[in-house]
Amino acid sequence: MSTEFTCFDFDDLAPIDRYKLLIGGVVPRPIGWIGTVDLEGRRNLAPYSFFNVVAGTPPTVLFSPGRRDGAPKDTLANAVATGEFTVNIVDEDLAEAMNLTSGEYGPDVDEFELAGLQTVRGEVVSAPMVASSPVRLECVVTQTVELDDPPTNTVVFGRVVRMHVRSDLLDGTRIDPIGLRAVGRMAGAGYTKTVPGYFEMQRPG
Repeated sequence: MSTEFTCFDFDDLAPIDRYKLLIGGVVPRPIGWIGTVDLEGRRNLAPYSFFNVVAGTPPTVLFSPGRRDGAPKDTLANAVATGEFTVNIVDEDLAEAMNLTSGEYGPDVDEFELAGLQTVRGEVVSAPMVASSPVRLECVVTQTVELDDPPTNTVVFGRVVRMHVRSDLLDGTRIDPIGLRAVGRMAGAGYTKTVPGYFEMQRPG
């Protein structure tokens, strides 16, 4: 194993090089498959690996969509307009459908239909959920933070108001990580399964 390091000054790098370094080094990343609907009722579904849970109290998740030619992506526009979104966890069986919804589509394209996915309505939010996703979150937007000026990404914070978990994965409020079989994001076209590499360590004290 080499003990030599290459140091990058991010102020001296092109945006694409910063991006490639970050997504190659911060791995694996969880995938938030975000469901939204616009004010005209058109549905949208897109995956984001700039996603995570950031607090248990208040129960909060975030995702960070970029821009397309300087304009907000459909997911961002819909979440801001309606104040709602859903998060659908991607398991191994859903990986190909998730990848299909990652394409660049216009607002008139229903990615749920495109990928042949059944939907289910939430109890609180009107944004659609993927019926076959093993874990689904209903979220309301609490704040957005624009990065840079003009904005390159917008961080969307959402409070989780409902969580739907497939019952066979549950022991009380504990979710079976092996049975979940979630998929993680690597760099480029890379993904990873979470099950083969799973291990446990007890925290000290």
